[in-house]
Amino acid sequence: MKLRIIVTLKNGVLDPQGKAIQHALAGLGFDGVQDVRAGKIFELEVADGTPDEAIDEMCRKLLANTVIENYRVEKQ
Repeated sequence: MKLRIIVTLKNGVLDPQGKAIQHALAGLGFDGVQDVRAGKIFELEVADGTPDEAIDEMCRKLLANTVIENYRVEKQ
């Protein structure tokens, strides 16, 4: 089974990488960009029948820092 894990910063958490991207876009002439939030995508292939609890545990223990990040799992 293929999974896509999308990790994003929680609202209210400063995003210096996003600000740097926004500044770079403005420097390239893309002035209409009002905000950028950077995130991560992980693509995993796991055994069929892997329980949702195990997938959530992977995310909480390694893929996302749940203090400052949210994650969502997409099964493909």
